[in-house]
Amino acid sequence: MASALHQSIEMLSREKGIEAAVVITAVEDAIALATRKFYKTTENMRAELDPETGELRAYVYKTVVELPEQIEDETNQLTLEQARELAPEVEVGGELRFYKDTAPLGRIAAQMAKQVIFQKVREAERDTVFQEYGNRIGEILTATVKRLEPMDVIFDLGKAEARMPKREQSRLEQFAVGERVRVVLLRVDRAAKGPQVIVSRAAPALVQSLFQSEVPEIYDGTVMIRAIAREAGERTKIAVISRDKDVDPVGACVGMKGMRVQSIIRELRGEKIDIIEFSEEITTFAEKALQPAKVSRVSITDLAEKQIEVIVDDTQLSLAIGKKGQNVRLAAKLLQWKIDIKSEEEKRQEVEQQMQAMGGGPTTPIEQVTELGDSVMEKLIAAGITTVEALADMTAEELGEVPGIGEKTIDKISVAVRHYFGQYEEGEERPAPKEPVASEQTADTAAEDTSMAKTPEEILAIEAAEAGGVEEVDDISTEDVIEAEERLSATDANDEADAREEGIELDNDTIDTLVAESQEISDETIDNDGHDRG
Repeated sequence: MASALHQSIEMLSREKGIEAAVVITAVEDAIALATRKFYKTTENMRAELDPETGELRAYVYKTVVELPEQIEDETNQLTLEQARELAPEVEVGGELRFYKDTAPLGRIAAQMAKQVIFQKVREAERDTVFQEYGNRIGEILTATVKRLEPMDVIFDLGKAEARMPKREQSRLEQFAVGERVRVVLLRVDRAAKGPQVIVSRAAPALVQSLFQSEVPEIYDGTVMIRAIAREAGERTKIAVISRDKDVDPVGACVGMKGMRVQSIIRELRGEKIDIIEFSEEITTFAEKALQPAKVSRVSITDLAEKQIEVIVDDTQLSLAIGKKGQNVRLAAKLLQWKIDIKSEEEKRQEVEQQMQAMGGGPTTPIEQVTELGDSVMEKLIAAGITTVEALADMTAEELGEVPGIGEKTIDKISVAVRHYFGQYEEGEERPAPKEPVASEQTADTAAEDTSMAKTPEEILAIEAAEAGGVEEVDDISTEDVIEAEERLSATDANDEADAREEGIELDNDTIDTLVAESQEISDETIDNDGHDRG
């Protein structure tokens, strides 16, 4: 019949989940230590527990050596000759044990033994926990909430306690003591106080396990989960692919009227879930990963660094980025690529800047802005501002630093530059459009512009050519020449008036010369025709 001590040891081993032999070894080690402390000796001492009587006996063990000169520790060694006097059958290397009375052990020794037993049992318990859960990382466990701490939640796993830190909790979840929830075994830490089991409700593996339990196609392998990106309590993106072309992977996960995915959402306390069809083509996958935003185009910018550029419409930019960048951040986690997202307008400006940089950029001289005036233009050129583009890029503060430029002048410069680029505010008059100047005069234009002719004959020749009725200059009559001369005189008078307006003075000698030349030309024309002008 087993002793009461042995029965207590077996009960303790079942309660702690450790083997009885481990507890017995702990008790024997504790008794041996307490006996050695009591006798204040360094002898090699061991204890033995009799399972029938429950008696604990302590023994001192000494090793047998052959010769006296081989003894290094007289306390724990003896020669072969000395050993055979006590036990004739002993050999070199064997051990002899000597009984040590444990009856004199007092309360202090018993307390010491108790502490040693508890320590050994705790160490055995920690080893058992580590062996139990060390190989189950990532597994879904059903745990009961044991207690709530200010930052952590303590769960009871049955054989051990598990801790869920604040960072592994979802902000949407609140727990009550005694509630049963599913958690992910994150890791087992072998700390100084023993192995600590860390669990999580924020790990993506929890979502994967929930889909496996709710979607039969995932459980049997028809539909595979290729990637998951999650921000616990906010949103989860999951990419799925079907091995069977007749099975829609997204539809299988959503279920009829969304029943399957709604069940998972309830388990996650209302966390949003985006289900996306996986694609091996990274550009196609990126378009789907950024849903619900509509993507205009996707291009790979750096294959080695796994970086892509996504262009969206200006109205879709905020939707593609998401609240606090959440949508694009989750998409980047899902793709395992870096995403540079831009709007159409941003991309257009970037291309324009690149083209300007490649071509050196336009350089229009500042003299083209005629509204500036010579004085302002000289000050700007003296300050090194020689192009319209450089002037347009300057701010009011930068213009104010130019010597001789005040606030009114800054306003004048702003208006002049704006007018140069064709920008007018409401109420401002635009200048009349200029007539186009042809690079070469046509025959019709030359015929109309009779003011360019130098003689009456030339005027008449042009008019005759236009009318088509005169072939030669000799056919021109005297009356025609006189009429043309009058027109020429009127044109000269107008030119003289224009010259005076422009500040050009014609002296009397110049006028007389022009009149004489005109008269000489007229006389020659009459003689050639054989007619009298009189």
